Amino acid sequence: MKNFKFLFLLSVLFMGCKSTQETIAVKDNEQKDSITQIHAQPKLVVGIVVDQMRYDYITRFWNRFGENGIKRLVNDGYNCKNNHFNYVPTYTGPGHASVYTGTTPKNHGIIGNNWYDKFEDLGVYCAGDSNVDPVGTNSSAGKMSPHRMLTTTFADQNRLHTQFKGKTIGISVKDRGAILPAGHTANAAYWFHGKEEGKFISSSYYLEDLPSWVKDFNSKKYADSYLTTWETLYPIETYMESGADQNNFEHGFKGKETATFPYNLAELSIENGNYDIIKSTPFGNSITTDFALAALIGENLGKDEITDVLTVSFSCTDYVGHNFGVNSKEVEDTYLRLDQDIARILEALDTQVGKGEYTVFLTSDHGAVNVPAYLKSHRVPAGYFDNSAFKNAIDNFIGEEYGVTDLIADNSNNQFFFNHERLKEENISAEDLANNLKSFMLTYEHVDKVFTRETLENSSFSNGVEALVQNGFSQKRSGDMVVVFDPAYIAYPEKGSTHGSAMSYDTHAPLIFFGNGIKNGQTTERTEIIDIAPTISALLGISFPNGMTGKVLHKIIDQEN
Repeated sequence: MKNFKFLFLLSVLFMGCKSTQETIAVKDNEQKDSITQIHAQPKLVVGIVVDQMRYDYITRFWNRFGENGIKRLVNDGYNCKNNHFNYVPTYTGPGHASVYTGTTPKNHGIIGNNWYDKFEDLGVYCAGDSNVDPVGTNSSAGKMSPHRMLTTTFADQNRLHTQFKGKTIGISVKDRGAILPAGHTANAAYWFHGKEEGKFISSSYYLEDLPSWVKDFNSKKYADSYLTTWETLYPIETYMESGADQNNFEHGFKGKETATFPYNLAELSIENGNYDIIKSTPFGNSITTDFALAALIGENLGKDEITDVLTVSFSCTDYVGHNFGVNSKEVEDTYLRLDQDIARILEALDTQVGKGEYTVFLTSDHGAVNVPAYLKSHRVPAGYFDNSAFKNAIDNFIGEEYGVTDLIADNSNNQFFFNHERLKEENISAEDLANNLKSFMLTYEHVDKVFTRETLENSSFSNGVEALVQNGFSQKRSGDMVVVFDPAYIAYPEKGSTHGSAMSYDTHAPLIFFGNGIKNGQTTERTEIIDIAPTISALLGISFPNGMTGKVLHKIIDQEN
């Protein structure tokens, strides 16, 4: 009997403990559910920027894409069809900075790829830094950092939020495409140095020596394998979404009479910068993908519960567009091959991180204009603007009006910087000069609009080209006047495409979100490039980038109760 009572009491005690354990487990699960409702917890965020990707490339090439690349992102993610840049100039440096900081050049300070520094009286490069040393090369191509970017990126905020336990790695062929997205606190940024070396490098801003996985990658000489013959991926006669292969609107490569397939890259590389030729082919995107996949493993990205960030910028779409134009067979082939590279990245993420464990967004840093000579051949208003002739006309006007010709210190990025020391010496008012020049410039053929510093500082525009100019105007770094050309008029050679304007062909860019925490759907409501960083920040439950002016795209990440 005593043994029976003892066993009975023991079983009651055991059941009580079990009940307590179940209660604790239930509370733990409720707490986890509560956390999930507050913010998503992807193990890895991957930001993909496709340089010079117009939105219509998605619809134009849709039927030729495979099921596992861009189509997978669109079909299983959230597609923002009416996404735009809300500032000018639409260049690579400002574009990458704006995507990741959630604000415009007005605040983050990257007002161009290059610009005139009025305080130092010299031209500067957006990522150039003479105070750091190259890593992985002896070339000055490694003297780069994000020090000219004034605000944080969402990757910076994730590092701060996780007490620097979450990693950030930036990768691109272009240095600015790797450095600006990764931000100030990145573990590393890597970019491709072509010429005679053909390898990925970095700078002492991030590290003193390349990690072993990067050295191993470089030692395998992947770049050699891409000095091959560039043929079309599919039979060229099936490329119906682009113009004729032989035309008068493309540059091509030195050493080849026509810009037509095929291209023997090994042979042509001798006259085209050795390994640099890879940048102007789709294979530059492929080696970027190879390196990104190596980074995924080498850095153990997405392997724990603390969110990491990987930024990947595909630069070679831009080089191809500049060289051959947006309507070329070369551009079509480049995007069909890029689709396969994106599929490779998604497959690797599924394997290395796990399906449903990562979040991806894909966008661009700007669009591009159709070759104006091509547009003109089809009676579309378009043409070319001679900047040198314009500058000479301005100098002549100033000479006639003021008796001197050295009142302009610099003319770049469609901006004019006054020589304020000379203005003071000649007792000339900057406002008077600006207003007189504005009146003169507006009489010049194919100048559409002119803005003075006084107008941009003392007015508040909410829409139109005026608002875009104002959002791109840094009070401290920008010039004294900004000029806007007629639509489809560019200061550029008469072959190939370019960008930089406030026109929709330059501002309309793709934006697709995919993966952990992202709803499935699409919208034609207007979104803006500066909305990406706050949306990702809200998704992760971290602080917004400190200069952020964009909005959270709540419909994309709000989960139903």
